Amino acid sequence: MTEIKLKKGEPVEKALRRLKKKIDREGTLKTVRAKRTFEKPSERKRRKMKVARFSAMLSARYADL
Repeated sequence: MTEIKLKKGEPVEKALRRLKKKIDREGTLKTVRAKRTFEKPSERKRRKMKVARFSAMLSARYADL
């Protein structure tokens, strides 16, 4: 469970912004949204292949630099 501690005299809005950034960095919200609906195994495989293809393209593009 993600939690933050309020600093002395810190506005709630600033603490909420810190919490949102922390949740985003951990990927918590992304996994919750992904598990909200059922994903067929073939769709999962297709999505993973797409991500792998994209990351391979990026690494090939910046390999010469």
